[in-house]
Amino acid sequence: MAKPLLEMSAARVFFDGIFTNPRVAHPEGVAVHRDGSIWCGTETGDLLRLSADGGSVERMGGTDGFLLGIAFDSVGNCFACDLKHAAIFRRDVATGHMERFASSGIRVPNYPVIDEARGWLYVSDSVGEDNRSGIFRYDLKTGEGGLWCQEAMSFANGMAMAPDGDGLFVVESNAPCVSYVPILADGAAGVRRVVVKEVKNVPDGLAFAPDGSLLISCYEPSRIYRWRKDRGLEVLIEDPAATTLAHPTNIAFKGDKLYTANLGRWHITEIDLATVPA
Repeated sequence: MAKPLLEMSAARVFFDGIFTNPRVAHPEGVAVHRDGSIWCGTETGDLLRLSADGGSVERMGGTDGFLLGIAFDSVGNCFACDLKHAAIFRRDVATGHMERFASSGIRVPNYPVIDEARGWLYVSDSVGEDNRSGIFRYDLKTGEGGLWCQEAMSFANGMAMAPDGDGLFVVESNAPCVSYVPILADGAAGVRRVVVKEVKNVPDGLAFAPDGSLLISCYEPSRIYRWRKDRGLEVLIEDPAATTLAHPTNIAFKGDKLYTANLGRWHITEIDLATVPA
């Protein structure tokens, strides 16, 4: 394996929530709010807001379950996948209430992608044992929907909308690979194809960098890849000790900073990408 593009000195603990109240209990999902704050979901079902400067934590809602991926729409509503309840919850920005939004057919809702242009919420279903893992789609207004991409996937996990908005990139953790599912003109799912192979060992989350690079976070080892069509797969950063990067799951951008949830610990990590080689 080639040397990572970044040294571990580029990463720091942005917020340590091991003894705070509320505690940042093994966060899986992370997203950046339009006000610059960093939000995450925990194994106890809490939706937490970390201030933009990393100085405080506030509980914004909860499910009494286990939150996985989270995502914001353009007005600030937060959609959160819950493992315990096998449902997607929505925190209403106007009321502050967090309520069940959608659940039809899905068993392990893992990660949500919002498609406001078409009016849909896409959610990966991480059921791999009986080849039913795939992508569900729900109406953003009503929560009604069902299975959208019916092709069997090997543990569908984190997702990202393509920069052109015409398809979804999805991690298949057990393959391990990243696949692409086109969104056809009529809204149907096109034929899935593998675009990144051998993302060792357990890829989990995805996010597109401002320059169009695709970043892939790995639960094991504690590593983040960068992928470009012209360069292939490169190790961006890796923590052999799994302490600052501690089994990172979902990732999110704010400018030239990348934030990672760390399922293995109680903190959110910030990685400075300003010095990444082009």
